[in-house]
This record gives sequence, C-alpha cells and structure tokens, in this order.
Amino acid sequence: MQTLDLVIIFGYLIGITAFGILFAGKQETTEEYFVGDRSVPWWAIAMSIVATETSTITFVSVPGVVFAKNGNFEFLQLVFGYLLGRVVISIVFIPLYFKGQLQTVYQLLGDRFGGRVKMLASGLFVIMRNVADGIRLLLTAIVLAAVYTAFQPDTDPTYVIVGSILILGIVMIVFTFYGGMEAVIWIEVVQLVIYIGGAIAAAVVLIQNIDGGISGAIDIGRQYGKFQLLDFNLDFAKTYTFWGGVLGGCFLTMSTHGTDQFLVQRYLCTDKPRAAITALMTSGAVVLGQFIGFLFIGVLLFAFYAPFNLNGFETATGAFPFTGPDKVFPSFITQKMPTGLSGLVVAAIFAAALSSSLNSIAATAVNDIYKPFAKDRSDRHLMRIAGILTVVVGIIQIAIAVGLKDANSSALNLALAVASLINGPILGVFLVGSFIKRATEIHALLGMGVSIVLMTYVLLAANKVVPGPVIAFPWYALMGSLTTVFIAFISTLVIRSNEEISQ
Repeated sequence: MQTLDLVIIFGYLIGITAFGILFAGKQETTEEYFVGDRSVPWWAIAMSIVATETSTITFVSVPGVVFAKNGNFEFLQLVFGYLLGRVVISIVFIPLYFKGQLQTVYQLLGDRFGGRVKMLASGLFVIMRNVADGIRLLLTAIVLAAVYTAFQPDTDPTYVIVGSILILGIVMIVFTFYGGMEAVIWIEVVQLVIYIGGAIAAAVVLIQNIDGGISGAIDIGRQYGKFQLLDFNLDFAKTYTFWGGVLGGCFLTMSTHGTDQFLVQRYLCTDKPRAAITALMTSGAVVLGQFIGFLFIGVLLFAFYAPFNLNGFETATGAFPFTGPDKVFPSFITQKMPTGLSGLVVAAIFAAALSSSLNSIAATAVNDIYKPFAKDRSDRHLMRIAGILTVVVGIIQIAIAVGLKDANSSALNLALAVASLINGPILGVFLVGSFIKRATEIHALLGMGVSIVLMTYVLLAANKVVPGPVIAFPWYALMGSLTTVFIAFISTLVIRSNEEISQ
C-alpha cells in the first residue's frame, strides 16, 4: 500500500468526521437530532437504507460465497424475500408510523400494549443492536488487518485489529454525536457512492486481468455451475434455498426494515408515508442490483484465481486455496489492485462499515426507557442525555468488538443470526398488535418470552453449544415471529383480560 492509498483512506475518515461536525448547529431539539426535523428527501433515505443494510459482511463475504467450491447465485433467493418483505411493510406497517409524531417505532407498542411491552422490545433492541454492530466493527477491522499485514508481514495482526476498531469507533462516535440522524443519513449517501464505486473499480481490474475478459469469466462460471440460482428443496439446515429465501427472507426483512428502530428511524425522517414507501421500494431495486453485482465479483474472482487449475481442487472444500471465503476479496484488493484504486476500495470497506446505529440506540433509550421516568424533564435535558448515550454506546460497541476479536465463526451467518435472534419476537409482537384484537399486555409478554427462549435455544443448537437440530438463519425471524403470534393467540383463549371478565 502506497502513500496515495493512505491519503485516500485517511482523507475519507477525516472528511466524514468533519461532515458530521458541520451538522452540529442544526441539532438543537430531539426532533432534529433523532428524525432530522422530518425534512430529509426520499431519495436520500433510499440510499441510506441501502447503505445501512450493506456492511463489510456484504462487501467481503458475498463474493466469497460464489468463489467457494460449489458456491453459486443461490444467495440471491434470499434477496427475493427481501423484496417481498418490503411490499408487506409498505402495506401493513408504514401507514402506522405516520399516525403520530413518533421518534421510535416501539412507541407504537406502548400505545397498543402498555409500557412493559414497549420497554422489553426497546431493551432487546438496545442489547442486540450493540452486539450486532460490535461484530460489524470487528469484521471491518479484520479486513483492514489483512490489508495491512499483506504489506507488513511481520506486523502482529492483533494490534492492527485493535487499532482499526479504535479508529473506526471514534470516527463513528464523533460524527454521530455532533450531526445526529440527519448527518448519519447524508454520510450514508456518500458511503453508498464510495463503496459502489470501489466495487466497480475492483470488477474492472478483474475483467482486465482475466483471459477472455468478461465473456471468459462467464464461460468459466457456467462450466462450474456458478450461476445456479434456484434450489426448491425444503431443507431447513441449508442456508440458501428458495423457500428459506422467499419465506425466511420476507420475515427477516419485515423484522429488520419494519420493526427495527435502526432502519425504521430513517422512514420517520420524512413527513409522508408515500415518501417512506417510495424510499423503501426504491432501495429494494438497488439492493437487488447490488447483490447481483457482488455475486458476479465472486465469479470474476473465481475466474481470476482459477483454483480449478491447482492440485487438490477436486478434493478441496470451502474457498480453496484460501483459508476462508472472507479472505478471497481482501487478498485481491491488497495484492492485485493498482496504487490509488487499492486505497479507494479500502475506503469503500470503511464506508460499508460506518453506518452508525448510535443515534438509533440513543433515540430508543431516551424515548422508550429514560423518558417515562423523567416526564417533567425539558427537551434540552433529553438532548444532553442523548449526546451522553451516543458516546457511551459507541464505547460499548468498541468494547464488544475488542472482546470478540478471537471469535471464530462465519462472518455472514454470525451477524445475521445475532440480529435475527430478537427481531423475530419483536416482529411477532407487532403482528399480534395488528391482527389479534383480543391480545393485551400479558398475552404479548407471554408470546415474546416463549419466543425468546426458543430462539436462544435454536441459535445455541446451530452453533453446537447445546444438542439440537441445526436450522439455517433465514428461518429465524419467521420462527420467532410466528411463535410469538401462536403463543399470544393461545394465551388469549386461556387468560382472559379484565375487560372480558367484567362483561
């Protein structure tokens, strides 16, 4: 890595930090700090949604999925479910968000079931979002360590990982603290442009260095089944199948994009449901194109490295000759990209990592957990608490990333599984509130409680911590939400509300 690459990388980090600080004067109320005074244009929200659901996991792991032996385009089946989930959210959930001046999605649960359900959902979000984003921070640091040690082989990667976590974490804290949610959205717009540009640059370099160019890569991809798309087997243990993708992906998106404050907060930054729906559906089209692009980069990498010409390929597994699928794209970036473009792609990896959840967590903690106990506090006081929480949460995510630096698991599956663990039960309680009119607080709490216990067991079994069936992560949100709905419905038949008893 040359001086020009380092200038590009650090220039990017300094630039987004300064960009966030520029918004500091506009953030004088919680309405401005948490929802951008509801004046952000729909197209910026659409780009922010795409940048939010794209991370280092996508940038690095998805090409590796196709590169691996027997890897193919079956991952795209999950994206079909993402699109279907957006349609359901547009019909069922988004109209509800604009019936009041919400700052968090969990306020709807408070209106429907009471404070305990709202606080449980909010608390789960705060805990699991910190874990998930701590992992996101760690994955980015691991990639950056791979980049650095490729040029400095004698360097201990542990020091690079810890240093990268600290730098990324501090940058994220600073621009979120000063700029609030509006700065986060506009920075994500810039991030989307940068990481898409970085991916395109890498694809161009790959094509130029493959015999036969793009047509040669396509021929190799066809020969080795890389474009295989559909698998109609109903196999709950296999990660990418048609049914798991469409059904599981639909419920996963309903949970992440429909009931998770991290993404719903972006819809609340506009003033009309039509604008939010337009942003959400537009983001779906972009995400589809994006995933096709990242998967095709995997085909290009397979054609470029040609592992099929190496001894041992016939009996090899995984991403041979690499130690893991997450190593393939970073290796190309560090060793094959020309000076300048290498820095651009590393900056793109930074960009994919810096979708900050700090403001969303602060908004949830202030509105749903702190505010009920501080009803007489001024908005200025709440703003001060929000700023403090932004810094504290950032430090917590840094600590989680450092603490998990020695963990060994699939990057893609681990991050999505952690998020799905609580997204299913929370989606379930929203569905209970919308479709089971007899359900009250006790029914909702029972449904969520049983669902959380079940999903904890499923996740532990999948990681072989406890004995049990291995179920792929696309099914988690569906299982968790339907369990919540089923238990809540059954409990309405057994436990009657006080109003029903009085009748």
